[in-house]
Amino acid sequence: GAPTSYRFADKGLSTTISWSDRDAHGRKLSPSRRAQIYRLRRWNIRTTVRRSLADGLIELSRIASQMGIPNDVSETAALLYRKAVEKRLTRGHPVSAMAAAAVYLACRIHKIPRPLDEVVAQAKSDRKDVSKCVRVLIRRLKQEFPRPTAINFIPRFAAELGLSTRTQRRAIEIMKKAQDSGITAGKDPSGLAAATIYIASILEGERRTQRQIAEVAHVTEVTVRNRYKELCKKLGIKIKV
Repeated sequence: GAPTSYRFADKGLSTTISWSDRDAHGRKLSPSRRAQIYRLRRWNIRTTVRRSLADGLIELSRIASQMGIPNDVSETAALLYRKAVEKRLTRGHPVSAMAAAAVYLACRIHKIPRPLDEVVAQAKSDRKDVSKCVRVLIRRLKQEFPRPTAINFIPRFAAELGLSTRTQRRAIEIMKKAQDSGITAGKDPSGLAAATIYIASILEGERRTQRQIAEVAHVTEVTVRNRYKELCKKLGIKIKV
């Protein structure tokens, strides 16, 4: 049979009761038998698919699909959402916000982080609600959710900008120096990754605009500008803007 999946409320193992009023041989059911099947059908709908779980997993799958999230990451996100439902953590929170939070944290678990704002852009909830759900899951599920570093973001941002591996390596070198200098603490990794890519693209002759990089990194142009200026000043890098 088909493999089970956490992305389906019934893990793909449900039994569907036909809406036909005939048996397997095509014979018409008696009135009493039809009434019995009707009751079973209603019970099946109510009990095999809990609405909050089903709705959440549908929304989770939609968000993951829109973002091009790999299946293994989607499975992890679905498992996180199931745990949230089992622990009743979804109560009082929008379904879309909790689903988005599960996708965001699953990406962190698999070490292919996505900026929170990128996830929020696909959710039907605002950033405040999604952030709140992320904090709830981290606090209550009691498992490791590795914090993303700027270096984790550089390869994907560089690829989306069409930059060479040479420029990507240069950006990573700059970021490692910044980390060693202690100037990255407390700063958003997406913004730092964007700034180092901006610097590296200029140094390697593959200049990309601050706007192009900001759009890919889901940060503002002001963030890119402030971060790259700070990095250049602290690391003694000179570039012609």
